[in-house]
Formats: sequence, C-alpha cells, structure tokens
Amino acid sequence: MFFGEAKHNIDPKGRLVMPAKFRDGLAEGFVMTKGLDQCIFLFPLDEWKRMEEKLKQLPLTHKNARAFVRYFFSGACDGELDKQGRVRIPQNLIHYADLQQKSVIIGVGTRMEIWSEALWDAYNEDESLSYDQIAQQLADLGI
Repeated sequence: MFFGEAKHNIDPKGRLVMPAKFRDGLAEGFVMTKGLDQCIFLFPLDEWKRMEEKLKQLPLTHKNARAFVRYFFSGACDGELDKQGRVRIPQNLIHYADLQQKSVIIGVGTRMEIWSEALWDAYNEDESLSYDQIAQQLADLGI
C-alpha cells in the first residue's frame, strides 16, 4: 500500500529518487505509463498485471475503450530501481507530464503518481476540487 507525498528532483539523465518507504513495493520491478491529469502512473508488477487484465475485458467494439487502451499501453515501459533507489523516467513520459527539475511522488493506494511540482500545486489549489464535495458525491453513490 502506497501513501504519502515526497518531493525530489529529477537529475539531467531523467532519474528520480524514490522515497525509501516506497522502495520495497517496487523491488520486483514496475511499469510506468501516462496517467490521468497529466501525471505518470507507476504500478508494481503485480498491480500492473491486475490492471492489464481489467483493460483486456474492455470491449474492442467500443471506441472510447479502444482509445483508452491505446493511450494507456502506448506510454507504458518497464522499470526497476537502481542501486541508489532511483527510477529512470523515459523522455516521452517526462515530456507528457511536463516534468522539470522539481517533482512530487505521491502514494495512491495500489500505485504511485509522479507529478511536476508546479502541476501538483495547481491541482491542489484548484477551487473546483473540493474534498468535501467529492466525499459527498461518493457517499451519494454509496461508496
């Protein structure tokens, strides 16, 4: 289970130090891909396999399903931690997430997200994002 937030810098080679508390969950490897809201999703291998199975169930005949699967898988790449606990982020994902030097790594339960610090700050300052309102809408759905 991943939770919490950490800020780290990306070096010129696209390497990012993973917080120590997240490393155990990545020891067997991981998959990174384009996430939603212009972040990078990082899945441990077992969770990636679960997600892959769910996406395989989407109907090929549904245009939005095909588009989502293309988007999700086309940005995906395997990864592993180096001896210093860093991940190397491919250039296409750095560009997609607009990662500069400063980044934020957040734990989101079964996955991690990597954000540019500027985009993460903007996301958290968005007035339309009301934790209370979202909680109420989810409660109305019975969640």
